[in-house]
Amino acid sequence: MFNSTKRLVKLVGCAWAAALAVHAQGKWVDLAPFPEPKEEVMGEAANGKLYVFAGLIPLWHPAGLVYEYDPAQNAWTKKKPMALPSHHVAFCEHDGKIYAFGGFVYPDSGPAAWVPINNTWEYDPGKDSWKALAPMPTKRGAAEAVEVNDKIYVIGGRVGAAFIGLASDISLVEVYDPAADQWGPPGARMPTARSAVASAVYNGRIYIAGGEWQDPVVQTAFRVFEAYDPATNTWSTLSPMATPRHGVAGAVIGNRFYAVSGDVQSSGTGVAVSTPAATAFEFTK
Repeated sequence: MFNSTKRLVKLVGCAWAAALAVHAQGKWVDLAPFPEPKEEVMGEAANGKLYVFAGLIPLWHPAGLVYEYDPAQNAWTKKKPMALPSHHVAFCEHDGKIYAFGGFVYPDSGPAAWVPINNTWEYDPGKDSWKALAPMPTKRGAAEAVEVNDKIYVIGGRVGAAFIGLASDISLVEVYDPAADQWGPPGARMPTARSAVASAVYNGRIYIAGGEWQDPVVQTAFRVFEAYDPATNTWSTLSPMATPRHGVAGAVIGNRFYAVSGDVQSSGTGVAVSTPAATAFEFTK
């Protein structure tokens, strides 16, 4: 899932290797640790501050966290919880407010499960308040939301649980043109197939950090940090995060890509492996 509508081209053979050249165009720096480490946290930037939402606690109960990070003070402030605690929510900023679409909640009865919802909310960071908006036409979680020309598009998602199966992660990239209301052919695949990534856009490039993968041999989290440049239709690999993480919150403020908390091990082990790590990649100006 990406916060962009850029056209991508498929890379094969030698061109693939060339596209993965490592570019030393910044460095990772440590920030104040995240106060309540969780997996499946979501990030969004608004008014020069970073907001971290959601999170999961054991047996897939939504934590409903809301934290504000002030880059100038390098400090975290806990805010009121989400009006409806849920996870795998699609967040998007517009005109200083943050909008939340869908997600999953815990069932009212029966076995543990992910129940999709169609709720839409507006979060006002200045007032630390939530307001319910018109629900989406369909119930879904793990969607993607992006603002283009004063409209917010909510793309994809699942009407059931969005678990990865063994070796089921894909690297597929889909391209949508809002002006034409048309999907183009599949674009260049991500260099590293994985799920539960953090993504954000800086200077026209799409940056992807972390993620997870499972197969019959391993259950792992990734350190990888990759970028797509639509101007050249190429991917590049940047310096990796020090700590591998999936379900990590990501956003861009100024010349920094933020990566906050997440799990250092792929899900399903039953071991508490959430990390307080909060880091930022400082792009070279």
